[in-house]
Amino acid sequence: MRLSCADEMLLFNGCPGVIGLAAVLSGERPDVERVRARVVERWAGLERMSCVLDRSCGRGGCARWVVPGPFDPVAQVAVARATLDELWARSVDRPLADGAPPWRLFVIPDATHGGDFALALVAQHALLDGRSLATLMRALMDDPGPARGPERAVPLPRSGLRAAGRELRAMSAAGQALPTRAPGQTYTSVAVSELPAHTVRSARRQPADGRGATLNELLVAAVAGAVRARYGPVPRWRERDEPVYTAVPCDLRGRGNTGELGNSLTVVRVALPVDVDGPVARLRACQNALAGVPDRAAVHATVLFPAAEAARRAGPWVTRLLNRRGRHSCFAATATTAMKWPGGPSTFQGRRLVRTVGLPPLQHPGTVSFALAQAGDAFTLTAVGNAGPDDASRLADAVVTEFETWARTATPSVL
Repeated sequence: MRLSCADEMLLFNGCPGVIGLAAVLSGERPDVERVRARVVERWAGLERMSCVLDRSCGRGGCARWVVPGPFDPVAQVAVARATLDELWARSVDRPLADGAPPWRLFVIPDATHGGDFALALVAQHALLDGRSLATLMRALMDDPGPARGPERAVPLPRSGLRAAGRELRAMSAAGQALPTRAPGQTYTSVAVSELPAHTVRSARRQPADGRGATLNELLVAAVAGAVRARYGPVPRWRERDEPVYTAVPCDLRGRGNTGELGNSLTVVRVALPVDVDGPVARLRACQNALAGVPDRAAVHATVLFPAAEAARRAGPWVTRLLNRRGRHSCFAATATTAMKWPGGPSTFQGRRLVRTVGLPPLQHPGTVSFALAQAGDAFTLTAVGNAGPDDASRLADAVVTEFETWARTATPSVL
């Protein structure tokens, strides 16, 4: 099976490329054999979950997906001898070994975060995107939700060459990485924080004279405020005028293929309003910037991706050329993903889902990635840093502070 353009870009982007999603559950931990039985029942028929990367085609950079043998739950599902936070910390910078499908499901006896145990899915991003992880974890639940629709994408609006030109300029504009102590001196760090539901609900009522804010808007604005609190206004960093960008992943699945596995996504680059004073003003600026993201993502899907697919048929060098810009941390100093658990309340073999915890990928030096996961009224923030030794923790704390500030100043709800 030929790799898609998105698969190939993620495979050759120079990053470890490990992502994850954990379901924290309450109740007695099930035996690993019962978990394996459920995995076989729900995942064994999904071709993507049996794929292994084959690099033996003989041309530099060439690779394809192959299915070498039957589905093996013993090799893929295991009990982790670590807490969830420890598993995230030791997984984020270690690509999964070749020879088996690049995913693992761990049963974690000590989950913390309000639960008794967890099921944690770790995968190479080249195989699965974040939406795929959520789809797979939802499929393991006692009620996996409605059956998937036909695997046919809903066509996105056509976009012209002028819009494509604007988007290419926006994606190639100069930006800045996060300040580090010394060039090349960065540290891998992971931090997980819980946000109280009442804090998020109150924050969503900002701005007071507006329509309210989405979770994605709040996350991007909170990251902008956290970056300002940690490093100060941008001109102080390196006396440069370039903005600081965040990478906003956009799911390109339509209503007809919501359950499709793989990498059906793009990334839109958005400038963070780090130099705007005040949390509410930064939120307004982010709402304005994010309003154009769906149309920009449509340009990627209808113009840029087809052009890249056509061009890369000329040879693997095309993918390396396309990746060259994204290899620099100045492309996006942060990445921001808001993840909502698909469907309503869930149980796994009678055990209640308490919360979900994401693991965003480790990016290039001078970057921090954020994933804000929602399951019902539980909100969990994960920060993955490749900057200062404690930047993930400090920035995560600063993001929570931004939410608390919005909550304190929000207009009380009318009963």
